Amino acid sequence: MFSSVKRFLIGRPLKSHELGEQKISKTKALAILSSDALSSVAYGPEQILIVLVTVGATAFWYSIPIAVGVLILLTALILSYQQIIFAYPHGGGAYVVSKSNLGVNSGLVAGGSLLVDYILTVAVSVSAGTDAITSAFPNLHGDNVGIAILFVLFITLLNLRGVTESASILAYPVYLFVLALFILIGVGLYKILTGQIPPALHTPIGTPVAGISLFILLRAFASGSSALTGVEAISNAIPNFKDPAPKNAAKTLMAMGLLLAVLFSGIVYLAYYYGIAPRAEVTVVSQIAEHTFGRNFMYYFIQGTTALILILAANTGYSAFPLLAVNLAKDKFIPRMFLIRGDRLGYSNGIIILGAASIILILAFNAETEHLIPLYAVGVFVPFTLSQTGMMVKWLREKPNGWVLKFVINTTGALISFIVTLIFFVTKFSRVWPILIFLPLIILLFHRIKKHYEAVGDQLRISTCEPVVPIEGNVIVVPVAGITHVVENSINYAKSLKPDQIIAVYVAFEREDEHKFEEKWKKWHPDIRLVTLHSHYRSIINPLTKFVDTVEHKASEANFRVTVVIPQFMPKHSWENILHNQSSLLIRSFLLYRRNVIVTTVPYHLKK
Repeated sequence: MFSSVKRFLIGRPLKSHELGEQKISKTKALAILSSDALSSVAYGPEQILIVLVTVGATAFWYSIPIAVGVLILLTALILSYQQIIFAYPHGGGAYVVSKSNLGVNSGLVAGGSLLVDYILTVAVSVSAGTDAITSAFPNLHGDNVGIAILFVLFITLLNLRGVTESASILAYPVYLFVLALFILIGVGLYKILTGQIPPALHTPIGTPVAGISLFILLRAFASGSSALTGVEAISNAIPNFKDPAPKNAAKTLMAMGLLLAVLFSGIVYLAYYYGIAPRAEVTVVSQIAEHTFGRNFMYYFIQGTTALILILAANTGYSAFPLLAVNLAKDKFIPRMFLIRGDRLGYSNGIIILGAASIILILAFNAETEHLIPLYAVGVFVPFTLSQTGMMVKWLREKPNGWVLKFVINTTGALISFIVTLIFFVTKFSRVWPILIFLPLIILLFHRIKKHYEAVGDQLRISTCEPVVPIEGNVIVVPVAGITHVVENSINYAKSLKPDQIIAVYVAFEREDEHKFEEKWKKWHPDIRLVTLHSHYRSIINPLTKFVDTVEHKASEANFRVTVVIPQFMPKHSWENILHNQSSLLIRSFLLYRRNVIVTTVPYHLKK
């Protein structure tokens, strides 16, 4: 039944040689890898206004020069990541660049930040998309968390079906969103040029504002820079592109940068000209659309596509998180299960864990976008800074042709990214301080995992292992719960191994039961030694494990091994397992950690 449901939800398994068919074109890549960056147009300008409104509506004109600063940073990042794509064509982005040029720990800081950031990408995108829906339908505002979780489950399932299939489905909403915003910006500018929007709605640029300070402007700039999250995703996901992958990835990155610049500039300008002020339950894009079209079809079309791209922007995380996890797993910093491809040739373990972690975040932050964005943005700008610095070191060390210009570009990107990171820490410390705790913990965990894998490798390697002591004999212990076919099957199996001794062990809770069983056993199997153990606390595990430890201690002195043969009956139907106490599984789980004890389960399959 489980297999049938899985096939229905995920689809038929793909063969390994079909991996090439899972590569995506530039058109689809632009949709699934740029959706995070493009969707941030819906909340990036709003974050600028949220800061400026603390001074007053007269300060809104500062959104224009702040937007120019954001575009300068965007240009530096696009040019920088284009260089990273060609320098590191196998993907990995900031993690690989930082590790190669700045050292392992810098790479782990970048990698750890991005892993967390991709989880935040899903949580922020889905939460923002839910906000867009509830802006259009205020009656749903109290159901934000439930709606957001349903969307995460949907996108997780979609990605488990494979990269190509998810890209084919998700491309349409992304391009519809771009079309909707171009129409919104075009119609809005037309109304401004034709005088249909009164200029009295906004404060003229250059108007003196009481209470404005450099601190507030820097804080607004940092908040607006959240629109640049997701720029690095393409450099992480180069292996997903069709050949020539680096060239296709670079073209996609440039297209994304151009679209992001136009859409971000247009929304910021319309919000300024319309005199839009941020409101708790209505987004800035929703207000611009309502001012431009009223509450008609176009308004709901813009809100619908905005909600869709905000939700589907989470797919950037699903595209980049598994590939980054693969690079970390190859270097043995996270579990190897992230290297395993699922039925549809995607890294399904990474997809499932990303979805689960995102749901936890949505529940923890109650799907409130504003509380998630500062932490989200810091998680992006730390890797931005490290990757640009790593490229600076690379150019200084290698000095290829034209390296000076490349060095200047990366230096500009590194400097601005570092400043933005500092601004976030200074201005929004109360919301970003968790990164100072969980990032060192993540790096410590990375090193512990790496140490474990190295220790396992050293112990398993034949050249370094201690010589194996030959086994001189075998003692078999069989836990028995009664005189049944299950026990008989296990005793017969134990005899077939021709051990030096077989010991049956019965744990009794009452003295009377103990004596009765001893009498029955003498008649049934007089040739097999029976040991009865009395349990004062009605526990099978404790007396049995103590007995096995005693036998093992004596056996080890003679280079004997102890094998515990556990009888277990298997019901005809799997659901019937819940009707039984599964004591055999408990015994096995406790004994598996005994150093010199071998555990064998002998199943007896029931027929009805």
